[in-house]
Amino acid sequence: MARRLDEALLDRLDTVPELVERTDVSDLPGGLTNRNLKVTTPTGVFVARLSSPQSALLSIDRVNEHLNSVAAAAAGVAPRVLAFVPTAALLVVEFVEGRTWGSADVLDPANSERVARACRDLHAGPRFAGDFDMLRLQPHYLSIVLERGFRLPDRYLDFAGHMRAIAEALEARPQATVPCNNDLLAANIIDAGTRLWLIDYEYSGNNDPYFEIGNLWSEASGTPDDLERLVTAYVGRSSPALTARARLWGLMSKYGWMLWASIQDGSSALDFDFWEWGLEKYDRALTEFDSPEFGRLLKEVRALG
Repeated sequence: MARRLDEALLDRLDTVPELVERTDVSDLPGGLTNRNLKVTTPTGVFVARLSSPQSALLSIDRVNEHLNSVAAAAAGVAPRVLAFVPTAALLVVEFVEGRTWGSADVLDPANSERVARACRDLHAGPRFAGDFDMLRLQPHYLSIVLERGFRLPDRYLDFAGHMRAIAEALEARPQATVPCNNDLLAANIIDAGTRLWLIDYEYSGNNDPYFEIGNLWSEASGTPDDLERLVTAYVGRSSPALTARARLWGLMSKYGWMLWASIQDGSSALDFDFWEWGLEKYDRALTEFDSPEFGRLLKEVRALG
């Protein structure tokens, strides 16, 4: 069912002069912490992202989102930013034509080099405002969940030791941080034919590049072979150690985003089953935590190469 474009929402669009003489406004799919509108004007077509006050609870910094959207556009991988109006919680970027990817596109071997190239371009671009580290964000989310009495899935707290082991293994061979999207799921990739656009910089920040690759793979529910192919395309050669690094980050992604889902489940008024969304990720994390491969990954990530 189409959501109503009420007067208060349209008034927020009027804070951007270029959107006042609009000829059409329609909802775009996606966006669980914002509402995305396609706004057509005589001078162009734009996407207006209207965020909610709940964003702060999820550690989304809207000022950094704006700055990093500008930086990603300068890197050539994101649409141009038209305006940012903090008082209206509004970010406006150019609308880009293309097909939104699904998980099958991420895992398609024919696309490995394309998505790896887009990530390399972003990672080589201007430094972002702020940092992102799931090893720090997860404890922060956990404190919110516990303080507010939100739900936790069975056995969640049992894996604190596993998380410490992952942190020690990753920190044994630290990687220089680079500008990362950090929420690079398939729906945030738009295929324009000759290029890929990477959109949505809500969680952007400087980070280990292999979190980007591991999170992308995790969100697409890929196999170990899929991840190896993505890492090889990104690095330009096979690297068991870096593949293990991306896989451990992918595991931390599943474990951490479960708490994001718990916070949303306990606080959001949106008609969306955040709990089941998170449990799907958590169930996959459980399989990896309990697997005999977990110990191998901890050893492999410390190796050279």
